[in-house]
Amino acid sequence: MKRLESSNNSSRMDINSQNERFDENVSQNNWCSEDRLIKALRKGDENAYRFLYKTYASKIGALAKSFMGSDDVDDVIQEVFLKIYKNIKKFRGESRLSTWIYKIAINVCRDHYKKYKGRDVLIDLSETNDSDEYQTQYSTDEDIQENVANEFSYEKLRKAIERLSPTDRMILYMKEVDGLTYSEIGKIIDKPEGTVKSRLHYIKKELRTALKEESLNEYNE
Repeated sequence: MKRLESSNNSSRMDINSQNERFDENVSQNNWCSEDRLIKALRKGDENAYRFLYKTYASKIGALAKSFMGSDDVDDVIQEVFLKIYKNIKKFRGESRLSTWIYKIAINVCRDHYKKYKGRDVLIDLSETNDSDEYQTQYSTDEDIQENVANEFSYEKLRKAIERLSPTDRMILYMKEVDGLTYSEIGKIIDKPEGTVKSRLHYIKKELRTALKEESLNEYNE
């Protein structure tokens, strides 16, 4: 009898596992079209929201961590998805859904930063030089990035990134970790593509300078 019960339980587990895999495959097939996903979200489809959470929760969490450090990442994720749920019917499709979600995430991060740090974070890239002469230097970005990765340890790089402003950390994360294009980042932060390119070049040069200074300080010690 016990063997029979054990066999039945095992069968149920196998069936449940198969159903979960089936649901996941069906879910992925259902939402391969962004328009279909948006329509389902507007109807409050639970499977659509599960798919959205699975797709974006970790990205939002990592973006929040790059912006604020480790504080309140879970709260940010929860608030972002709540705002998506409340405002999805207002989404007019003038941008990609992912761009809209990133914008919400950045605004939530700014609100949390202002609440806990006591000051706002403005996305001000005015320090960036957008002249044609400066923009001819973009081709060296990959060289800078490769040299930084080869010359310095992960720990030194992490500390140097922490010294960047919240906005610069966020932009660097979206480009180098999430792999967004300059155009996509520009739409998310409402800045021209050329400004984003200039800023990223500036950020990488700043990182290299900071890393060299830290190495020099260690040598002098």
